[in-house]
Amino acid sequence: MTLTDRYVAAALRRLPERQRPDIERELRASIADAVDDRLAAGDDPAEAEVAVLTELGDPARLAAGYADRPLQLIGPALYLDYVRLLTALLATVVPAVAAIIALVRTLQGDPVPEVVGDALKSAFTAGVHLVCWTTLLFAAIERAPALRRTRKWTPDALPEPPSRKARYGELISGTVLTVLFSTLILISPVVSPERDTAGNPIGPLSPWLWESGVLYLFLALVLATLGVTFARYYTRWSLPLAITGALVEIATAITLIWLAANDRVLNPAFVAAAGWPAQTPEWITTGLIALSVVTLLHTVTTSLKGSHGESHRL
Repeated sequence: MTLTDRYVAAALRRLPERQRPDIERELRASIADAVDDRLAAGDDPAEAEVAVLTELGDPARLAAGYADRPLQLIGPALYLDYVRLLTALLATVVPAVAAIIALVRTLQGDPVPEVVGDALKSAFTAGVHLVCWTTLLFAAIERAPALRRTRKWTPDALPEPPSRKARYGELISGTVLTVLFSTLILISPVVSPERDTAGNPIGPLSPWLWESGVLYLFLALVLATLGVTFARYYTRWSLPLAITGALVEIATAITLIWLAANDRVLNPAFVAAAGWPAQTPEWITTGLIALSVVTLLHTVTTSLKGSHGESHRL
């Protein structure tokens, strides 16, 4: 067999039987024309055949072109959608799984190392499954042309940047809320609607928060979050600032989750004096944990979007 025969055979065996006769005729004619052109230019016959086949490239790649079969796992038409979906899933599902597992293990009374270990292991497992199944889904769509529905990009898809006036309004409202929140917490032991038998006020928050100093740590994290908000408004985006802001917000949410899960938020004496139903502390604890989990997800998602947008801008 000549080199051309071997090349054609290698390409045809990767094609459906019904396509082989037409493609073989087309391929042989193309090779023969290219060889004739080189011979007319004065090339040696053997060298001309080698040069033509070299230019055609790997027969497997040529066969994939004839069969309209992609050689990549996920092609350019779907890659951006794949990355966006996978990023969104990893940024929301993985932290949610970790938070839920940590909450369940904490309520079960497991030691802190086991809680952290189980949460990290579950988050890693969830991430692996998300990557695996999302990749398989897009790989299947890539190989099924009937399923591909790529959207044409237009400038209308560009996000509208928030105006500086709107951001300033958010900054002011955030400052006012933070100051009011911190003030109410600090004065809660002396300004309370409930009194003990001696007439002393009963604070709604657990006295342990003051005795241990955790309350001041939590308020410091809240004020640090406000400081990061001011820094974001008055300075340009930077990776250290983005990381610092995300870590502070995550630390605040995790601290609140830990306090709520260990019944360290409400003062039992206040609950008894107020005559609240037995389920009320559980509802408040669940609400605080849910709010903290939502904050975690929002922080991670916002950080990813912000870093992605700023990296393109830079």
